[in-house]
Amino acid sequence: MNRRPTEIRPNTIGALARLPMFFALEDKRAVVAGGSAAAAWKAELLAAAGARVEIFAPQPGEEMQSLAASPPRGSVTLRERHWTAEDFPGAAIAVADSPDDAEASRFAAAACAAGVPVNVIDRPAFCDFSFGAIVNRSPLVIGISTDGASPVFGQAIRAKIEALIPKGFGRWAEAARLWRPRVRALALSFRGRRSFWERFTQRAVATPNTPPSDADLDALLSAASSRQQGSVVLVGAGPGDPELLTLRALRALQSADVILFDDLVSADILDFARREARKMLVGKTGYRPSCRQDDINALMIALARAGRHVVRLKGGDPMIFGRADEEIAACRAAGLDVEVVPGITTAQGAASRLLVSLTHRGTARRVQYITGHGRDGKLPADIDWASLADPSVTTVVYMPTRTLPDLIARATAAGLDPATPAVAVERATHAEERVIAGAIAELPARVAAEPPSGPLIVMIGRAFAGYVANAAQDAPPDRASSVLPQVQNR
Repeated sequence: MNRRPTEIRPNTIGALARLPMFFALEDKRAVVAGGSAAAAWKAELLAAAGARVEIFAPQPGEEMQSLAASPPRGSVTLRERHWTAEDFPGAAIAVADSPDDAEASRFAAAACAAGVPVNVIDRPAFCDFSFGAIVNRSPLVIGISTDGASPVFGQAIRAKIEALIPKGFGRWAEAARLWRPRVRALALSFRGRRSFWERFTQRAVATPNTPPSDADLDALLSAASSRQQGSVVLVGAGPGDPELLTLRALRALQSADVILFDDLVSADILDFARREARKMLVGKTGYRPSCRQDDINALMIALARAGRHVVRLKGGDPMIFGRADEEIAACRAAGLDVEVVPGITTAQGAASRLLVSLTHRGTARRVQYITGHGRDGKLPADIDWASLADPSVTTVVYMPTRTLPDLIARATAAGLDPATPAVAVERATHAEERVIAGAIAELPARVAAEPPSGPLIVMIGRAFAGYVANAAQDAPPDRASSVLPQVQNR
């Protein structure tokens, strides 16, 4: 049952209350009407962006007069009179602090007639655009808008971002502007340019408050020029919740040219990827049509040899039943650089949601992971049944949906106590997560009665005694007696 890799088109962007735009106002004329403190603040923003600000105010306040005397940048001209329609032609932008809707309507109409974008402070009905909260690390500038719903909330978000963005980022953003012509002059491939800016970003993030130097530029240019071949990164997407992605996984997704992903990877996680990246489904699903591993390897190698930065995105952790060894070997045989970014495996994600430690002190001395089916789709023949029956071990069974009855029968025949607590978790950490808890002997029938439609994991051991007992108390009366026979933590 084979299928071919399928390219997935990116989702369309969700609805926007406002389209974020950044006006280039260097040496352009801006009209401001009003002499209030609010008008002065908007005029200051325009001047800081390099505009030639003309302020029309019969009685300018102290803040406005102070701004006119010492603008932050650009120029500020104070005209102590009312505005007229003749003041708008040639302006790039117009802002007013109007005392009432009638005045706001007149100002907006005059600006519109002259083809000038307009903002009337605190009167959104008369605005073509709005001012948001600003995080200033110029030339890195971040704008935040709540579409007028809650300016205080926007300011709170700004404060959070201010705390996260080092002051030194401004110097690195300016260095990017100055260095861009030299990077362009090298005529690097797309991958080479991307590599340069990825390394630039890594260095800026690692040393934000160290001023960038010519030595930094030379080192980055040398690295970008010497390495044009593509690469492969195996990335663990975690069990499903996108918030469980690691920072390193996030960086890999945002620098990928092509993403080869499995069926178990949710669309929410793909949303973190670079929008321009190609996204190709190379799903391998038990008992259903799947892409052959050889085909996946060949595609991955062909893309990397073409100079692409390939991310092989896998659910959970690539190194836990993810066939990572085969893909690593294929990349090495092809002479390609390969890297692994670990992810939170499904067992860890499920245990965290259940609030159960897999190594409960005094109960579970070790943890073992096993797979519920082999290459032929049947129960593996080489399972250590004595190890499974050890009462001091927590066993995690991956992919057990079809083989669970046989596995439990063989394990109990080998000495596993039928009353051992166990949980089956479907779609661990997803919003649709479902948990079935009970004695291990009853679990196959319980799972069969409510067949899972998503990935399933089964965890067995005395570490789950408390969770299963609580589940029994919360279960309906007709089910509670069958959830858990008497279990002793012996």
